[in-house]
Amino acid sequence: PGQLEVLRTVKAMVDAGTAKITMGNHEFNAIAFAMKHPGTGEPLRPNNTKNTRQHQAFLDQLTPDQQAYYRQWFTTLPLWLDLGEIRVVHACWHEPSMRAVEGATNGSGRLTTLEHYVAASTKGDDLYEAVETLLKGPEISLVDHGADPYWDKDGHRREQARIRWWDGDATTLRELAETRGALTQDGRPYPPPPAVPIDPDEGRTYLYTDEVPLFYGHYWRSWEPAHTEDWTRYTACVDFSAVKSGHLVAYRFNGEPTILRDNYVPHTRDVVAPSPSA
Repeated sequence: PGQLEVLRTVKAMVDAGTAKITMGNHEFNAIAFAMKHPGTGEPLRPNNTKNTRQHQAFLDQLTPDQQAYYRQWFTTLPLWLDLGEIRVVHACWHEPSMRAVEGATNGSGRLTTLEHYVAASTKGDDLYEAVETLLKGPEISLVDHGADPYWDKDGHRREQARIRWWDGDATTLRELAETRGALTQDGRPYPPPPAVPIDPDEGRTYLYTDEVPLFYGHYWRSWEPAHTEDWTRYTACVDFSAVKSGHLVAYRFNGEPTILRDNYVPHTRDVVAPSPSA
């Protein structure tokens, strides 16, 4: 609910210079859902039942003109921010992927053209792999390491799990694979994967090791923030599932060199801000 109100509020803040923003996978998907491949005429993101259901609220709550207006705005968003004291990315800070995006976008770090979206929607293309990592996070195969597939919250079978790239101590499949909230086929909680060692070249190449505080979203956390799960010395997730009746959460940065648990701030009441009518 409230998609248009959120878009109006956030864009007004960005336009006023009181907020900065990065692209997430939902913004990318909204663009690709509507954008057509120049060769086939097909949408870059298939308009199948699963994808349409995920996108339905945007289609229902915005007029076609409003959808086009905000999709155009989404194409101006950077995929990451390096602000010196802090960094921001939607799902994973991965410098090889960032270099691939910069190489494809003349250094801008923004996906602004049809050519960019065709490449970023084509499996096997370097830009596709880079955008997948930055906006959705890296994954590791469960079945290749002797674990069963799982079913996600929408009932989709998954053979791969997201990598806990923020956990510098993780060395086994159990420690690296993010399976919280996963289910077995019959709806029971998915058991911990086996504690088999993972080759560092497979599991640890995405680990964040820089000593600069990094803020990210994407991972649908539950309040309260837990050390190693949600924050580490230099990383902090700020996605606590507000869209699914969780907490809308901020991190109040005061120039500290490392992440402090006490600087997480949950909003406990609605905030309404004036916004443009677009």
